[in-house]
Amino acid sequence: MLPGLEPVRRVTAADLYAPAAVGAAGLAAATLLHLYDPHQSGSYGFCPFLVMTGLPCPGCGGLRAVNDLSRGDLVGAISSNALAVALVGVLAVAWVLWIGRRLRGTRGQMIVLSSRVGFGAIGVLIVFGVLRNTPWGAWLAP
Repeated sequence: MLPGLEPVRRVTAADLYAPAAVGAAGLAAATLLHLYDPHQSGSYGFCPFLVMTGLPCPGCGGLRAVNDLSRGDLVGAISSNALAVALVGVLAVAWVLWIGRRLRGTRGQMIVLSSRVGFGAIGVLIVFGVLRNTPWGAWLAP
């Protein structure tokens, strides 16, 4: 066999079960948030961090942001939670790339983070959470 011409593994329906399940769950969550408006106070409960401290956590406004995205209101979504909007975009791209890898016969998970990237993501959450509760980052508050 010539180098670089390894046989391609045949893609089966089972290879696409996990991406299909993740896509269906994401679509179901977005549909729920589209139909059941989280802009009504308490409609999905209350953030425990917000209730205890009076300060919004990094996730506060995330449900409203997804609701706004489902309605095509990008500016409203960003004003609710800019980090959630970025996360939705990253997850959508990762899901599409995952399907592409599966169709090429490559097995694997949707996202695999190294410890460095994982700690970086935690750092971004902390910085975002602190910044949105300061005067110079008040524009990030929900």
